[in-house]
Amino acid sequence: MKIAIIGGGIGGLTTALALQKNNLDVTVYESAPEIKPVGAGIIMANNAMQIFDKLSIRHKIEMAGHKISTINITDPQLKTISDVQLNTFESKYGVSNTAIHRADLQNILTEEIGFKNIELSKRLSKIEQENGYQLTFEDGTIANADAVIGADGIKSVVRHQILNIGKLRSSKQKCWRGVIESDWTEKYNHHAYEAWGKGRRFGFVKISDHKVYWYAVVNEHLVKNPNNLAELFAEFNPEIPRMISVTPQEKIFVSDIIDLEPIYQWQKDRVCLIGDAAHATTPNMGQGACQAVEDAYILGKLFGEGKNVDEVFTQYEKLRMKKAHYIVNTSSAIGKISHYENSLAVWLRNTLLKATPGSVNEKQMKKVFDISYQNNL
Repeated sequence: MKIAIIGGGIGGLTTALALQKNNLDVTVYESAPEIKPVGAGIIMANNAMQIFDKLSIRHKIEMAGHKISTINITDPQLKTISDVQLNTFESKYGVSNTAIHRADLQNILTEEIGFKNIELSKRLSKIEQENGYQLTFEDGTIANADAVIGADGIKSVVRHQILNIGKLRSSKQKCWRGVIESDWTEKYNHHAYEAWGKGRRFGFVKISDHKVYWYAVVNEHLVKNPNNLAELFAEFNPEIPRMISVTPQEKIFVSDIIDLEPIYQWQKDRVCLIGDAAHATTPNMGQGACQAVEDAYILGKLFGEGKNVDEVFTQYEKLRMKKAHYIVNTSSAIGKISHYENSLAVWLRNTLLKATPGSVNEKQMKKVFDISYQNNL
């Protein structure tokens, strides 16, 4: 059976790997002329690292990235408001949250899959069902497949053509991302920081010994000049505007933060959606790619049990939907709370965060990191 995966992002590549591990014939069709990273850095959380461990690539990812054991929410001067210790989960699951450059992660996945199984410059224009599926690409070429997996992002062509559903939602926030070369002091090792101000926040984390990934999120109406980002963070700890200033302008990625209003159908016949095509989320929980990795593993496991395609896609949807929607909805709420502009609201938020027991934060993390639902297969 030939399976076509539309989209060569982290979700599509991990799905290809998971299916290959179960001896399936998979081809990835990627619209870009090269597997090109967007967004600079990424944190692969414990749930994704558990799956990478099962797919036998965890050590490669850990070697290329930087272990994160604490998540710090701070005020603009980097004074801690709340922190989440991840050591408990490291001990429980035997893996660590890992910050890594997207390019490094994608290279690891691409090498594992094999370049011969990836076709570049293949932007899908049409899917037709006839003795399987006929895929027509914008360059005029045609491919055939017995089943199709849409891993083609929030503006998925597969979703639009097969299900014709999906409403995009704007958070009314803009995001900038960059990577700098920097020799940080030891105190920043193994920590992820996110500084919350009024209507803006700034996060940073080491992704290797000498590289730091940073991101800035600002309420849209506060942005007068997108190229003058450092000014928006002038009142933050001096390290923050400095990080922005030393990043070459052409190496800063800018995007609007949008998500997909939860949809309740991810598959039809022998076509299914994964990752952002099915459940695009805002990045506030760092779970977008991680949820795509969970999708990939569940599909691989179901195929590995010898089920037919219809059963696989139906059971995958049933198993994954509840958690994916929880992530989308919770992430959206965090995006609103972290961007209050009213002084009283900010003070109340910070006071409540400081008063929240560590056990509550741990319980929240457990819900995200736990992948035991796969045992219901």
